Amino acid sequence: MTQAENNNEESKVEALDDAVAIAADILDIPQTDVHLSRPFMDELQDAVKIDDSDRIQDLLGEIHAADVADLLETLPSSKRVKLIGLIGDQLDPEVLIEVEGEAQDDLYEHVPNEQIADAVTELDTDDAVYIIEELDRSDREEVLGALATDDRVAIEENLSYPEDSAGRLMQRDLVALPEFWTVGQTIDFLRSAAPDIPDDFYDLFVVDPSHHPVGTLPLSRLMRTKRPVTIGELMDADPFLIDANADQEDAAYQFTKYHLISAGVVDNSGRLVGVITVDDVVDVIGDEAEEDLLALAGVGEESGLNENFFEITKGRFTWLFVNLGTAILASIVIGAFDATIEQMVALAVLMPIVASMGGNAGTQTMTVAVRAIATREISSTNALRVMMRELAAASLNGGALSVLSGVVAYFWFGDFILSVVFAVAMMVNIFVAGFSGMMIPITLHKLEIDPAIASSVFVTTITDVVGFFGFLSLAAYFLL
Repeated sequence: MTQAENNNEESKVEALDDAVAIAADILDIPQTDVHLSRPFMDELQDAVKIDDSDRIQDLLGEIHAADVADLLETLPSSKRVKLIGLIGDQLDPEVLIEVEGEAQDDLYEHVPNEQIADAVTELDTDDAVYIIEELDRSDREEVLGALATDDRVAIEENLSYPEDSAGRLMQRDLVALPEFWTVGQTIDFLRSAAPDIPDDFYDLFVVDPSHHPVGTLPLSRLMRTKRPVTIGELMDADPFLIDANADQEDAAYQFTKYHLISAGVVDNSGRLVGVITVDDVVDVIGDEAEEDLLALAGVGEESGLNENFFEITKGRFTWLFVNLGTAILASIVIGAFDATIEQMVALAVLMPIVASMGGNAGTQTMTVAVRAIATREISSTNALRVMMRELAAASLNGGALSVLSGVVAYFWFGDFILSVVFAVAMMVNIFVAGFSGMMIPITLHKLEIDPAIASSVFVTTITDVVGFFGFLSLAAYFLL
């Protein structure tokens, strides 16, 4: 591409950005976070145009790393890359863990590996691991090679645990001490060893000589107690511990259930190897909720607004292809009754209503079931009771809606038998929808298949097939 063509392309991008800004003003849609106001964005854009690196660094130094990440995510790739270059080595290390999607790819590609290595050394182990695991293999090896031995070993040990496990999520820096120490000794230790302990911590871990945890002590309790009291007298002797190989979703569940601020992580031998804090768990809960929401909609994890276009397309195509197959199956059922439909056009008008109501009812029940499974509200002890409750709700809704729809059909077409057939088909399909919406997620969970991903396809297929087949078969028997 020539220089003239390149300038022309940049002008088009800038014109598009201006059009988006004007549209946002007209529609009163905030373009970015409240910290990224229009005057701020205008001043930053002017600084980028004249390559004023110092001014850019001053502006970005006034806002949080998460806001810088949001800024990078909103920019088109060409402007984003230019801004990254102008920020240079003044980039806040926290931005590396806040940015997502295509912006993350651009950032990691255009920030030198030496700078990434320097940033990693300033972060907690869990944040450092997040950055390292997102790098390409060659970049990862180069960054690890540039780290000090202690830092590299700690990160490699975290990386040795399964992906999305507590071992990947934990940070290595923690405060561990013996139970025979006094409060005074502990406070003196924390003050004298300040460079060797984490910047932020909430609990002290009490360990035996083999570094096995025997208790925990909240920092607040330590500070309220007189100096001569021993740690063993103050500690909680039954600490909450998480296996390093446990899934991070299981760890998050323990935090939400027991209202934890932090929890120790142990290896296979029971030794204390790290700690998970609530700020990390909040991220996990958000990520898992987003993943389940996207899965219920039939789109992949790489479907965010900031993800790569081809990844988005590929993720959606898979489930659209599956839905095509289920739609064909429903059409085959309709095709089997083509002669019936030809003799009575009213059937073609009413049968989509039966299938649609069943699909909506099934989706409602399925969403409740998937949520209950994810939050562990449903178990073998209450599954039958929950199932009966949902079937009762489906029966009541089905009965009420079938009467209402039957009356509408009678006044619409003036055919009493048709209205009864329509009402019965509606009631049966809503009942089946309630049953399948609950039973399918539970069954998939028992088979260790993620119900958030697979449930919607099965529930939709069942309600469509039952709706069409039930309505058309009843019509063929009673009306023709």
